[in-house]
Amino acid sequence: MTETSPIPQAARPKLVLASASPRRLALLQQAGLEPDALLPADLDEAPLKSEKPRDLVRRLARAKLDVAVAAARGSEELRQGYVVAADTVVAVGRRILPKAEVTDEAAACLRLLSGRAHRVYTAVCVIGPKDRPRERLVETRVRFKRLSAREIDGYLASGEWRGKAGGYAIQGLAGSFVVKLVGSYSAVVGLPLYETVGLLEGEGYPVRGAWRDAA
Repeated sequence: MTETSPIPQAARPKLVLASASPRRLALLQQAGLEPDALLPADLDEAPLKSEKPRDLVRRLARAKLDVAVAAARGSEELRQGYVVAADTVVAVGRRILPKAEVTDEAAACLRLLSGRAHRVYTAVCVIGPKDRPRERLVETRVRFKRLSAREIDGYLASGEWRGKAGGYAIQGLAGSFVVKLVGSYSAVVGLPLYETVGLLEGEGYPVRGAWRDAA
């Protein structure tokens, strides 16, 4: 049986990640996909009045996609490329937790999450050369152990919480707080791999060809 030849690198369509997040880049690389460009968007991520968590995360992911697509389509090299965008929101009920930037925000998030369940919503959007956006929303339920004041203070001192939705990074020290997770671990980190790969394949991106090239 003749082995399928790898797709030449020059012939492979370009791939753009609409993010500067090291976590999302690492997850895309984990799936064997190396983006040709990072095109993050500088957006106001504050929720609208009475906006639900799932509506916010969809709106932000699509807004990131739109900004990156506009930049990519204006580039000769990236014009026919594929673009991936994602956003993650942590919520307790309908209460949307911030992406903590100061210690008080992170401390308030951790105290709220202590000993209870919360939901992490991640929306991923993909668009290809046909300019037909495709989207998936992934909802994951996470339960934290009851956190002591010492654990909260220790985590705050680590600085891992900075810029993270809900004031924690599950892939770091806060992974030891998780009692139960139902859903997608990679979505909580920032990019649901199953859905992302499926969307790219659905639009015709040669995911398996990238795997052969990396072998």
